[in-house]
Amino acid sequence: RYDGFYTQEQIKEVVAYAKKLHIDVIPEIEMPGHAQAALAAYPEYACTKGPFEVWKQWGVSENIFCPKEETFKFLEDVMDEVIPLFPYEYVHIGGDEAPKKVWKESKFVQDLIKEKGLKDELEMQSYFITRMEKYINSKGKQIIGWDEILEGGLAPNATVMSWTGIEGGIHCAKTQHKAIMTPTGTNYFDYYQGNPETEPIAIGGDLRLDKVYGYNPIPKELNAEQAKYIWGTQANLWTEYVLDFPHVQHMIFPRMMALSEVAWGTSTPSEYKNFENRVLDHFKVLEQKGI
Repeated sequence: RYDGFYTQEQIKEVVAYAKKLHIDVIPEIEMPGHAQAALAAYPEYACTKGPFEVWKQWGVSENIFCPKEETFKFLEDVMDEVIPLFPYEYVHIGGDEAPKKVWKESKFVQDLIKEKGLKDELEMQSYFITRMEKYINSKGKQIIGWDEILEGGLAPNATVMSWTGIEGGIHCAKTQHKAIMTPTGTNYFDYYQGNPETEPIAIGGDLRLDKVYGYNPIPKELNAEQAKYIWGTQANLWTEYVLDFPHVQHMIFPRMMALSEVAWGTSTPSEYKNFENRVLDHFKVLEQKGI
């Protein structure tokens, strides 16, 4: 089944439980892409006529939000509901994987590009993100977006998650924007962590424990002053191939231990063997916890 939702009460429970564990839960409301579920419910916010179905296949949908006034009003209403539920400084607005085919073919969007004096569809996405950022800032919050929000020019106060590589993070740090480093090759925990013949099915890739442990989130291209803008690192676990919660735990552990030491600044690649021995010791603790 592809459906379901959280009630406000359920969200409050999640936030309260996370607080006990010193965890901030940052909501991500995707725009302008990854929006087909919203367009299935509200086709009037698309540039083309529906009906749309909730996306149930691989790849990326070409159906993205249309930058109409009604769309912005809708997204502002969504933010008005989401923001009070998550009492933190940040809201994630996505910004990734938004194909521009529909915008290229839309007379409305092409006219709007001319009216706003924009160069192309990438600058239209920047206009879209910047406009939403202004609204979110007016509510006392800051935005985070994936590194595609750099493509048409970065919104003034945005923090960027650098996932397609490290270049986005380098650009942010050099232009005095905060970056969170989360590149696919070292930080995607939906990749295989061992021999694919003996591991549960994964999306592909090869990310062993030693590779995670050897990662340095501060790119060597940055000087000490610029490096201060590298705000941290994050692992991602996308769940297309993940069947249940024990499978989630299998993908996270023990790689999360390696990334924790990377994030704390205590990992040294030459000390990997020492780390590996400590991990083996720690397996007893994971077993006691039922992981």
